[in-house]
Amino acid sequence: MSTTADGSDNKKFKVEMRGVGGVGSPSRVLHIRRLPSDVTEAEVIGLGLPFGDVSNLLMLKAKNQAFLEMSAEEAAQNMVLYYSTVLPVVRNQPVHVQFSNHKELKTDNSPNQERAQAALRALSSSHLDPVAPPPSAVLRVVVENMVCAPGAVTMDTLYQVFSKFGTVLRIIVFTKNSQFQALLQYTDGQAAQAAKVLLDGQNLYNGCCTLRISFSKLAALDIKFNNERSRDFTRPDLPSGDALAMEPPMATAFTPGLIPAAPYPATHAFPHFTLQPTVSSYPGLVPALPSALTSLSFPAASRLGFTTLPAVNAVLLVSNLNPERVTPHCLFILFGVYGDVMRVKILFNKKENALVQMADSTQAQLVMSHLTGQRLHAKPLRITLSKHSSVQLPREGHEDQGLTKDFSTSPLHRFKKPGSKNYSNIFPPSATLHLSNIPPSVMEEELKRLFSGSGAIVKAFKFFQKDHKMALIQLGSVEEAIESMIQLHNHDLGENHHLRVSFSKSPI
Repeated sequence: MSTTADGSDNKKFKVEMRGVGGVGSPSRVLHIRRLPSDVTEAEVIGLGLPFGDVSNLLMLKAKNQAFLEMSAEEAAQNMVLYYSTVLPVVRNQPVHVQFSNHKELKTDNSPNQERAQAALRALSSSHLDPVAPPPSAVLRVVVENMVCAPGAVTMDTLYQVFSKFGTVLRIIVFTKNSQFQALLQYTDGQAAQAAKVLLDGQNLYNGCCTLRISFSKLAALDIKFNNERSRDFTRPDLPSGDALAMEPPMATAFTPGLIPAAPYPATHAFPHFTLQPTVSSYPGLVPALPSALTSLSFPAASRLGFTTLPAVNAVLLVSNLNPERVTPHCLFILFGVYGDVMRVKILFNKKENALVQMADSTQAQLVMSHLTGQRLHAKPLRITLSKHSSVQLPREGHEDQGLTKDFSTSPLHRFKKPGSKNYSNIFPPSATLHLSNIPPSVMEEELKRLFSGSGAIVKAFKFFQKDHKMALIQLGSVEEAIESMIQLHNHDLGENHHLRVSFSKSPI
């Protein structure tokens, strides 16, 4: 069999394609099948860009197929590995990616191929003009139309989305002219240009949070503090001072934020996602492309190769659970921090897996973004979107040993009210918990004993100075905090007070 795919010889090509099946042996050329009929060259290229430079493309639109040639075999291997665990979707249609039997692509000068080459030049960093000066490595990002997802765009969101195109070094977030904005610095201008080309004008969430991206005149960002407004990912040792981290000439552009960015303590360890998806050393994140990317909606997701399902899907597949300890209730309490859980089903024959149905797809994205990799019952959670659109309850007369629960009418939902302040208090899991609804008669020692009894080590405790109905309690680890929240959220403290527990934005 020939090892060259030639788009000018359709008859020969049809014969050779019969040998393309299964995963195949590693090759720089990838065979992509089941593409939608209206797919564009940019959308197919976008499937490969996160893994490295794309060197060639052969479109077979009549067959709903394409061949994509990567510049390196390692990049192709990373791409096949990633898409074997996370379903690639283009225009809401699942596609199949596998190695081709061809070792290289030989293309002609037909109009179709000219379009493909033009798309490659526009989107691939390897086709940037080597003579032209590189663009700025700093992008200015404006997020428009945030009405449908207030508070959903944070520093964490931007970091994970923009990390798809290269290493993000620094971010500053602020509000100007009543718009959420950010300055974001890459290691080089090529990564910044790739991000601008593919993300400008796209929506972060379905129908809202539109990105407007331009190059900044700044050559670099000078970050002095790691806090809720600024972060230098190369300097975890920076203090978490209250002042905004910028030079005086920039300070005039910054006003108090209307939408809080996700805050992190100065010691928070960030996974350094890179352009090449490899196995991350960050616990539980395998593969390394961040799960928050799945929040991107069509057409952004389809153009970039991000995995997504139709917006109506709010069902999560949770795996790597501890079958001896997991219950529907514990998943309801934990996932309920990031959205309203409607139903939970632990799979009868495979109890390390469960389906969790959230109230909407945005809440499902928040769960994936914040809980993927977190440890529950000593095992890191793996969370992806499920192919199911809803969780089915057992048929009447069919008992499933309590593995399926309907929580749709639960009084413990945190986000029932539109515009609830709970939306602005969504933070990543941390060892410090925020306690509220504490009756006046309950003292510090009683609360400490309560949490110690749940198996946690209490390291610090502090009532709020102006309101003793609220307090912070710092435990020995994030895992202990997760376990304690599950056990003690809604705990009856007497006097008609039930304890409310959530993750704190900062340590004591």
